[in-house]
Amino acid sequence: MDEKIYEQIARENGVSVESVKKEMQNAIDMAFANPNELAELIPAKDGRTPTPDEFIDFVLDILNGMDENS
Repeated sequence: MDEKIYEQIARENGVSVESVKKEMQNAIDMAFANPNELAELIPAKDGRTPTPDEFIDFVLDILNGMDENS
């Protein structure tokens, strides 16, 4: 599932999947280096910054929960 998300983002932006993952990791790293209320909601396993895959899984869990509550 995650790979299809990366592929779609890459295609829409004319970049490689690797570039998408790298930029996502940079954004996640920045959010954890300068946390705010939203960044603090993202679970960090073993105190480390989440990977893009972990972040997408977290967001999908939230969205799936929202669908169940509709």
